[in-house]
Amino acid sequence: MVLNVVPFAGSAVYFLFGEIDLGKKAKQARQLVSRNIYDHAGDLKGREEDVNTDIARQYRSVFRYGASINGFYPVNGNHAALMADGAETLQRMVADIDGAQHHVHMLCYIWLEDHTGTDLAEALIRATKRGVTCRAVADGLGSRKLIKSTLWRRMKEAGVELAVALPLDRPFHTILTSRLDLRNHRKITVIDGQITYCGSRNYADPEFLVKARYAPWVDIMVRFEGPIVAQNQLLFVSDWAQATGETLDDLVQPVTPFKDGFPAQALGFGPVERRGATPQLFSTAIACAHEQIILSTPYFVPDGTVLDALCTAALRGVRVTLVFPKRNDSKIVAAASKSYYLKLLEAGCEIFEYKGGLLHAKTLTVDGRLGLVGSSNLDIRSFDLNFENNILFQDETLAGEIFERQQVYISGADPVTLIHVSNWPYHRRIWNNIIATIGPIL
Repeated sequence: MVLNVVPFAGSAVYFLFGEIDLGKKAKQARQLVSRNIYDHAGDLKGREEDVNTDIARQYRSVFRYGASINGFYPVNGNHAALMADGAETLQRMVADIDGAQHHVHMLCYIWLEDHTGTDLAEALIRATKRGVTCRAVADGLGSRKLIKSTLWRRMKEAGVELAVALPLDRPFHTILTSRLDLRNHRKITVIDGQITYCGSRNYADPEFLVKARYAPWVDIMVRFEGPIVAQNQLLFVSDWAQATGETLDDLVQPVTPFKDGFPAQALGFGPVERRGATPQLFSTAIACAHEQIILSTPYFVPDGTVLDALCTAALRGVRVTLVFPKRNDSKIVAAASKSYYLKLLEAGCEIFEYKGGLLHAKTLTVDGRLGLVGSSNLDIRSFDLNFENNILFQDETLAGEIFERQQVYISGADPVTLIHVSNWPYHRRIWNNIIATIGPIL
């Protein structure tokens, strides 16, 4: 449509944003790195036969599908603690870094120089000075201010090994060979190969100074121990190798499972993986539901696969509850999201809009037994453009705790009804639908 309406400008726009391509050389290098790392991972990736022994029959399909993405199967024997809020997350992460004996690995899309970002950087500096090897990766766009800051320089001078994921130091080269908006959106922290954090929180305060008027940003973070740590370590190692050329295969070691632990599976998505893997995984998880699905996400611009899966689940009697922020930091994304409300509500889904800040938590619970946390939103950026990381798990305790957190979101939200949406002015509905047509580049 753009090429026909504005042929010259449209051609330029399509050149910049029309194809999802990391660049031939970069893609081949990334695939080679991942293949070498995963080929040497052995049982750290989990075993296919464990799906039948560790996973309930109704959820096996989603774990098997997850394994088809980067070869990780569920590993049993994990423990987890759901962080209460941003303050506890920071406190526990700093304490874990201060207690590190061998190494600390940190990767984040947005790393700010605020209280949280500075405290984490200072903890890395302290750890390095007492002989712990610390490695940190920041995305070239999301953390561009930090990368140019004195704090980043202090980390480097102290001996912290630093790397930039998808740097922007050669923008014209990137434009010619790839896309500027392909980003590493992952949030991975690994301490001594024994502890890992996974969730939606960046290394930034809830007040999120770069977009303070939408604050607080309401996130979720889970602290994991057990064999799942090795899988998250593999994701970090692959990103580190891509950014620096240095392989760290010897650092990925088995982790002793807990006898009373639960099975979990790390999921790494990105533009070098199979197209459509993320929406297909979400759709498979949704299709497993027998009773209830609760999903929260700040950015909801789904493709037809996910949209149809949600509607189908509601139509077959599953209670489907969706929680979005009432005020979004992107008006364009908010308008596109609302274009799907009518179809979802007509199918029987429940929609709530959270009022207490920008709900940034990406959560999915299924039947109170299956859960997914991580960095992936339900939009095209997370589906195709960003490198993302998530952890899929089967555990009634952790799923129940996340379910209770989701209930907190719902209690602080306004319900959106079919009557409400049907009464929207025509110009508003037309605007939402027009914006939805550019969903593939949001």
